[in-house]
Amino acid sequence: MTIQYQWRGDFENSALNALHADGFGHPVARTDWRERLRRHSLGWVCAWEDGSLIGFVNVAWDGGAHAFILDTVVALHHRSKGVGAALLSTAAEEARIAKCEWLHVDFEEHLRSFYFHGCGFRETAAGLIAL
Repeated sequence: MTIQYQWRGDFENSALNALHADGFGHPVARTDWRERLRRHSLGWVCAWEDGSLIGFVNVAWDGGAHAFILDTVVALHHRSKGVGAALLSTAAEEARIAKCEWLHVDFEEHLRSFYFHGCGFRETAAGLIAL
């Protein structure tokens, strides 16, 4: 099967909610992703296989030089096959085309190797306040 990656791809909220539930191990939500992305995102990347949404990443931005990776998710049965790295590669290229100068990401410790070795991010100092 061929996986296709689509910048700002059209999707149904129910499909993305189901993918998030599968990928993050929580019940299926009723998030209005289309509205959220319309208001806050430079774009997003969808990964499709045979008409099914199997991967997704959101590229939020500040309207200028900074873009931010959020909500990276790959269906459980497609992990460790390069789907996540391809999503991030597409996101980085599209942010570059949009004249962004920086692409930020934060992640849980177990994903360090994926983002640094698999996707080309580098370590930097950052701060965080839990709200």
